[in-house]
Amino acid sequence: MSIHKLHQGEWRAFCDRVSKGLAGKLAEVQIASPAIGSQIEAKWLPLLGLVYDPKEESIEIALDGLDHIIQKPQEFYVDESVAGLANFEIIGVDGTKHIVTLRDPLMLPPPETVKQGAG
Repeated sequence: MSIHKLHQGEWRAFCDRVSKGLAGKLAEVQIASPAIGSQIEAKWLPLLGLVYDPKEESIEIALDGLDHIIQKPQEFYVDESVAGLANFEIIGVDGTKHIVTLRDPLMLPPPETVKQGAG
């Protein structure tokens, strides 16, 4: 498995790619912070979408029956292998870790390429 950090400029495109490929994937959301310890917020619910809103400075993890919103995210890590995306972790402004684990890895569509010299 390969864990890598996404640059903030990649967040929106990554969220769009994940959302396009979901098709009812089940996910678990875990919250970890020094203040509350580690807690499971959602256990194997269908993941409906992942949205980054740069104007609101937030990431929304939309699950069936639950919207988990992270205000002012600071870091975004993804864990991908040849089998696909296994999990991702978003660190909030207060250091809280929001860890989303997929029950089955998600094969992501390739990133869209920008045509050079188009116009």
